[in-house]
Amino acid sequence: MNLAQTLEQLEAAGSAQTRKAYARHGITSKMFGVSYAVLGKLTRQIRCDHALALGLWASGWHDARVLATMIADPQQATAAQLDAWVVDCDNRGIAGALSTIAARSAVAEAVSAKWCADGREFVAVAGWDVVGGLAMNSTLPDAKFAALLKTIERDIHGAQNYVRYAMNGALIGIGVRNAKLEKLAGAAAKRIGPVEVDHGDTDCKTRDAVAYIAKTKARRARRGEKYSVFSNQ
Repeated sequence: MNLAQTLEQLEAAGSAQTRKAYARHGITSKMFGVSYAVLGKLTRQIRCDHALALGLWASGWHDARVLATMIADPQQATAAQLDAWVVDCDNRGIAGALSTIAARSAVAEAVSAKWCADGREFVAVAGWDVVGGLAMNSTLPDAKFAALLKTIERDIHGAQNYVRYAMNGALIGIGVRNAKLEKLAGAAAKRIGPVEVDHGDTDCKTRDAVAYIAKTKARRARRGEKYSVFSNQ
């Protein structure tokens, strides 16, 4: 499937209802209004196509950019490409989608450090979302995440609205990595206290980090699962 064909399918699958729902979530860029269910079907059809992903992102359509993050090849993603994409992020949804591929790339640690320190809200959101992904799916040492917990605890209440949400998510990701970090993250979360985030005209809620970490631990115990393979670092 080429770019023109993919955009045609996206346009045909769009709906006013989905556009309205996306708008409530702060999406103001041009969009067809394609549901994530349809985007998932297209992803399974296309599989991995990095060249197509580049074209979809360049189109500027929100739905096309989300699809781009789903079919892009993390192994081909460079820091330059990810840096160019992240500056286009203007809402929490697309920042989170971009973080998924960034966290699986070879440059994940480097871009996350740069993005977390960026003053632009959704660049920083993407950075902290990458941290959460790395906490659960990387072989980085625990000391790296312990240091990030200190940064989160120090800065979260003074951060921008959705950056607070992303930092809270990163704290949770670190807390479910292994027993050692669970203890550190839980203690940090208790000192931080409630994290206030304005979710606008949506039903979204900010997760209670202590409760969510405990819930994840209990669910794993019921399944007979231990922590990740990184639990002994």
